[in-house]
Amino acid sequence: MAEFSLHLSEEQRELRDWVHGFAADVVRPAAAEWDEREETPWPIIQEAAKVGLYGFEFLANCYSDPTGISLCLASEELFWGDGGIGMAIMGTSLAVAAIYGSGTPEQMVEWVPQCFGDAANPAVGAFCSTEPEAGSDVGAMRTRARFDEATQEWVLNGQKAYATNGGIAQVHVVTASVDPALGSRGQAAFVVPPGTPGLVAGPKLKKLGLHASHTADVFLDDVRVPASCLLGGQEALEARLERARTGQRAGGQASMRTFELTRPAVGAQALGIARAAYEYALEYARTRVQFGRPIIENQGVAFALADMRMEIDAARLLVWRAAWMGKTNQPFTAGEGSMSKLKAGEVAVAVTEKAVQLLGGAGYVRDHPVQRWYRDAKIYTIFEGTSEIQRLVVARAISGAPIR
Repeated sequence: MAEFSLHLSEEQRELRDWVHGFAADVVRPAAAEWDEREETPWPIIQEAAKVGLYGFEFLANCYSDPTGISLCLASEELFWGDGGIGMAIMGTSLAVAAIYGSGTPEQMVEWVPQCFGDAANPAVGAFCSTEPEAGSDVGAMRTRARFDEATQEWVLNGQKAYATNGGIAQVHVVTASVDPALGSRGQAAFVVPPGTPGLVAGPKLKKLGLHASHTADVFLDDVRVPASCLLGGQEALEARLERARTGQRAGGQASMRTFELTRPAVGAQALGIARAAYEYALEYARTRVQFGRPIIENQGVAFALADMRMEIDAARLLVWRAAWMGKTNQPFTAGEGSMSKLKAGEVAVAVTEKAVQLLGGAGYVRDHPVQRWYRDAKIYTIFEGTSEIQRLVVARAISGAPIR
């Protein structure tokens, strides 16, 4: 049995340092500009594609890490640079995770590269799951998919809300109910190819944070896609539905499979934002002089920074554990995936808020980036499962009871 170690391998250290260099040299200097512009930073996405940080090959290399933590390392460093730009670069991975989690090998080969485009003409992908009346309650999904036997096409109708890259994506992955009577067990995921008629997006939503990341509602009006766009294929869907109808375990539904694959990496994104705020506040406390001495010499400030560092490190260990468990097919018997995202998200909010406080008035003005990190961090207690839903998952896992 291999000796237990928390040391990163040489390859992991090189990946971390390479992404950190891109975040420091390219992302962070542009962060304030794109936050103000509230536009998709296509030039930076293209630069990431040119250096190999944006594309299928990059994600494939991360996924090939047998420990499962390479994507977490890359995500933390990129979001240390900036949350909005980081999400503009990494948002496509949600669509990729949906295709990877539900699709056949042939579908992965066909659609994943199209999510990214190429370095000359980068594209983005979108995963569309949340609805106005179905956020945490995935079983309440109203988007419907029916199969047209005459044309051998699936017909999608409904509305998706808060979709990252919604409308500007080249490839949309949409979850829909094919058998509403089965609730979440009667849902499936579909690829909507580029230029498909009937898919229309609303305007870019004005958000509290992550301004450089495009978010919009997506409307589906008789959107017709070939039968081959059903992720996993017709035979697998029918078998899963039959198991559900007869009371057997049907396997995870499409949205939850995607979220389970991405939760540790999402937690790592939150860690990157938290670490950026902590490091900035630490340096500020070392150099800011009040009453004749640096404010870090005051116990109240020093203890706050100690707590910030401790919470970040604790959250990182939960993230790494969940990533390793997922990669090595260890069962999440205590909701470890949800634990990691829950802890990291709440740490990000607490640490960035404390950073603003430690900077005082300077923390409240846009001359300093801590206010942006504070705004960006809040989403991590909301999207991909609110903190309340994460607690519910953990509570159900440890109690075995149907907690409501």
